[in-house]
Amino acid sequence: MKPVLNFPPELLLKAQGVKVAFFDVDGVLTDGGLLFSESGETLKRFNTLDGHGLKMLQKAGITPVIITGRDSQPLRTRLHALGIQHAHFGTEDKRPAAEQTLQTLGMGWANAAAMGDDWPDLPVMRQCAFACAPANAHAEVIAASHYVTRLRGGDGAAREFCDVLLVASGRYVTLLNEYA
Repeated sequence: MKPVLNFPPELLLKAQGVKVAFFDVDGVLTDGGLLFSESGETLKRFNTLDGHGLKMLQKAGITPVIITGRDSQPLRTRLHALGIQHAHFGTEDKRPAAEQTLQTLGMGWANAAAMGDDWPDLPVMRQCAFACAPANAHAEVIAASHYVTRLRGGDGAAREFCDVLLVASGRYVTLLNEYA
């Protein structure tokens, strides 16, 4: 099967060597909206394309890591279903969490990529070798990114980021052909 995705070579060079990818949740894996039930329970909508992208990263040897300022049972349930093993919940200061994960994995910032949408994500994004923002991210985050997705957060933007990393890793075609 011949892939239809095509990214600029300079973008793929920037993303080569990524072995760990940090993701924010609200505004990246969700649309950023917060829904509350009458009992006060937080409800979240996740995109299945994003979920499959996270699973493909794992198959390609790229470790997805969640660092989020919030915590909720729906989020934990979703991450468990996707097999995400590294997550930091209720973390406003995201850089120390990222540094801790990199140390645990025996990697450095040169092996890291990050996707975020707002100011709390900037300290991690600015350290990583490759930074990405969804189309609806804050202007300062877009300015700090190497790549801005065509899609909005919660609507497949994380999958687009995953696809860039998979193509840059050289694993995209092999994984695609498993579905041929």
